[in-house]
Amino acid sequence: MIAGRNGGTEAAPPRTVLDYLRRATLYLAARAPASARLDAEVLLAEVLGGDRVGVYLHFDRPLAPAEVERYRTLVRRRGAGEPVAYLTGRREFWSHALGVTPDVLIPRPETELLVEVALAGAGGRERALSVLDLGTGSGAIALALAAELPAARVLAVDVSPAAAAVARANLAAAGLGARVRVAVADWTAALAPAARFDVVVSNPPYVATAALADLPPEVRHEPRAALDGGADGLAAYRRLVPAGAAALAPGGRLLVEVGAGQADAVAALFAAAGLAAVARHRDLAGVERVVAGTRPDCAGEG
Repeated sequence: MIAGRNGGTEAAPPRTVLDYLRRATLYLAARAPASARLDAEVLLAEVLGGDRVGVYLHFDRPLAPAEVERYRTLVRRRGAGEPVAYLTGRREFWSHALGVTPDVLIPRPETELLVEVALAGAGGRERALSVLDLGTGSGAIALALAAELPAARVLAVDVSPAAAAVARANLAAAGLGARVRVAVADWTAALAPAARFDVVVSNPPYVATAALADLPPEVRHEPRAALDGGADGLAAYRRLVPAGAAALAPGGRLLVEVGAGQADAVAALFAAAGLAAVARHRDLAGVERVVAGTRPDCAGEG
């Protein structure tokens, strides 16, 4: 209540969108300072059912009590370390809006380099390629490749039934469910012995076990199985690279994302698996982020 002109009291004006945005930003700045304002805007846009531009177009409108309660809940959860993508249930990857849940790794911008390198060597949109995505998670990589290669057939594999369900939902929402098959399996274990692919891609877990405790709080909310790469971070590659190489057709390419400082070790695994033309590709930060290699064609095999 505030004092009125004649000494009485009147109701305080309701707080507006901008008022709550400012309060949420201050709250998050003490807990997630690097992205406090952005997070506050994204979560408020989620409550309002629009985008961040809409937050400012309606900055002077009061929030309804139900909106206030929902916004407070989301902001508190973000302050406790939950990723924004899990709070909104969405993350953009390769210009596609993907559904994400705590059952899957949140797609990251640097993984788009894996898609770029795969497309650069695909030989054109009209090639009828067979593509295998190992450890598909949300289906981000499989979806991006299928969208860009309309003649391709894609098999996306994940060991987690819950992750596979998320991938199927994302592919169906993108209209790609009929062209991309999702299977639950441990890497290549469920493949037919004669199965061969032109492109095999993977973003496997590559964080060393001892380093998991030092990850940012929001990353520690993601599935441990999608992060934990064993004692040196390379456990998944020791299984994945030989299996992926064996699943390649002659002239096919294996491409994997790697963590910072891992490219040399992974490139050595590629060479040991008989892959040729092994190359590293740097992300925008200059980190060697993708390792790629080719299975020699029949004429070149001894």
